[in-house]
Amino acid sequence: MAQGETKHKPQKHKKLMLVRYGRMGYLGWFEHKESYIPKTRSRVVIKTDRGLELGQLVGQFHYRGGHFKSTPEQVQEYYGKTQKDQPLTDGGTFVRFATAEDVMEEKHLDASAREEMQCCERFVEEMELPMKIVDAEHVFGGERIVIYFISSGRVDFRELVKHLAREYQTRIELRQIGARDEARIISDYESCGLPCCCRQFLKILEPVNMRMAKLQKATLDPSKISGHCGRLKCCLRYEDATYKELRKRLPKKNAMVRTSSGVGKVVDMQILTQLVVVQDETGERKAFRVDEIEIIKAEPTPAEPAAEDSDEKQEDITAREVDVETIEVTGHGEKHEGKAQEAGKANDKETRADITKRRMKKKDEGRGSDKD
Repeated sequence: MAQGETKHKPQKHKKLMLVRYGRMGYLGWFEHKESYIPKTRSRVVIKTDRGLELGQLVGQFHYRGGHFKSTPEQVQEYYGKTQKDQPLTDGGTFVRFATAEDVMEEKHLDASAREEMQCCERFVEEMELPMKIVDAEHVFGGERIVIYFISSGRVDFRELVKHLAREYQTRIELRQIGARDEARIISDYESCGLPCCCRQFLKILEPVNMRMAKLQKATLDPSKISGHCGRLKCCLRYEDATYKELRKRLPKKNAMVRTSSGVGKVVDMQILTQLVVVQDETGERKAFRVDEIEIIKAEPTPAEPAAEDSDEKQEDITAREVDVETIEVTGHGEKHEGKAQEAGKANDKETRADITKRRMKKKDEGRGSDKD
């Protein structure tokens, strides 16, 4: 080995643990040196870019020798491409497993956060700012206070931040959130009897539309298919792909099908049970399984051949000539002039010449009668 060169030891794989933390339920990877991870629900003290925080260990049964069994790339693939609602963050460093004193301190901070929220609401009312305070979060280490609010537009809250910083002598962070994030923070249980999905496990909120409710035959009453956020429930999206796949196997409504009872028309269908209701010629309705019917393809109607007989052409020409003669006799200005133009475009050159000769002949006869 040459003088001055140092031999670098190969770097071992870092031990990482997955932790959920913060009021918004962020997920992050945190480096640690623990050789054993308990198989019970554990609270941990971690250090993030916001300061010291208290978090919840995720996947306590998914560790072996202190290593998380799945790689960060596999977890990232599970959540999909990076987007606005991506819950994975850069994480930080593991400090220690939380003690009973840490949990008690968290309770005291939560109580003080409620007082800070009330103080912020008072300042907002005094300044007449168009915003609604949703919640306040006092970071475990005391480094900052995070205020969550909703508003219909942008708000200039610089004076509010100055008042709060002067009141509590710490860093103040105001964060604007949407209706779904508000439900994630303050909601509890839904009409199904379970905790709200967005609060319990759902971190990426994808769009939901009314088509999904119609496809699943759900009631269209907004009060029954809307969540705490006032928007359509996220659970409508869970089975949408299954409903689409099952719907493709069924015939369209009013389609003609052949069954064991004869030919009939599809009047209704059940997507989940794959049943088709068929009405026969007598008006009787019966339900059949989708594999018991055969769709009758309607044969295309042949196009009618164009009229090529000389007699039909001659009749058409004669009719147009009569129309032109009527125009010349009545002569009511623009309306009849338009009809004459339409007739002239439809006739061929020979027909136009005949009409012109007839007009000249009538003009000559009219001049002769004037001279007499």
